[in-house]
Amino acid sequence: MAKYNTLLYYCYSTITDAEQFAADHLKFCKSLGLTGRIIVAEEGLNGTVSGPANACQTYIETVHADERFAHTDFKIDEVDEPSFLKMHCRYKSEIVHSGLRDPNMIDPKKQTGKHLEPADFLAMKDREDVIILDVRSNYEHSVGKFKNAVTLDIDNFRDFPSKINELAKYKDKKILTYCTGGIKCEKASALLLHEGFENVYQLHGGIIKYGKETGGEDFEGKCYVFDNRLTVDVNQVNPVVISTCYNCGNHTDKMINCANPECNEHFTQCDECGTRLEGSCSTECQSNPRKRIYDGTGYYVKVPQPINIAKKSKLPVSECIT
Repeated sequence: MAKYNTLLYYCYSTITDAEQFAADHLKFCKSLGLTGRIIVAEEGLNGTVSGPANACQTYIETVHADERFAHTDFKIDEVDEPSFLKMHCRYKSEIVHSGLRDPNMIDPKKQTGKHLEPADFLAMKDREDVIILDVRSNYEHSVGKFKNAVTLDIDNFRDFPSKINELAKYKDKKILTYCTGGIKCEKASALLLHEGFENVYQLHGGIIKYGKETGGEDFEGKCYVFDNRLTVDVNQVNPVVISTCYNCGNHTDKMINCANPECNEHFTQCDECGTRLEGSCSTECQSNPRKRIYDGTGYYVKVPQPINIAKKSKLPVSECIT
């Protein structure tokens, strides 16, 4: 048995007094020695936690023992060390920000796209009457996506509703949505149905489960994850690298956060440029007096920052090459 596990999960289920639940749940996680990030809302749970394998098993059993979360599907990765440095459990209005003025116009507990198990998704994805739709953000699908998938130019999932009109041309197709673990698809598919799309499906368990159960066939690149690993391998059948270094343009699948905390941009960078720029996306960020020490991973503990400069992803590559 692995020494450490990382658990990815979500559950849409009504939680009364969710703020108090979040506070109590944080204490419980800390008592097990877990690290991670959990969002709690009245609509359910959304979390990634990591720690000793036995503690993770206790966590799974305890969550399943609560009838509200008995059907929660945990994706389990064996890891060499915990995937987080701290434990956070926070209350928010939604476990995934829908971007809707009235979030209650959809309810994943009542109606979503048809769930497809990974093997069924694999069997359907290449049919002529099918469109594969990636509902993740730009920085996620830039480092990895399904072959021939339709991607959207969005910086956050809350921008998804504004892109619905762009998908109108696919209304006569079967739309197969996918995301990292499945949670965004619950709301994306529900919204598509609300907007009159009839044949909407979603990959149950997302990319992570697909990789575990099918070998990840035709998922190109790596999968972005929201912990200090930043990306994980998915495809064991026909892997390719699709992303390029933000600075020099050479192929690389290494994604990091800019070492300048006032930027903290997600971007792909090869090791050579990482060494030269000390994990920064530009010479400007490299010279910032608050620049963090780059240890080769490009992962830093999040702390609130008073300043946010413009997204580097909007700048041409030439402006960042020295």
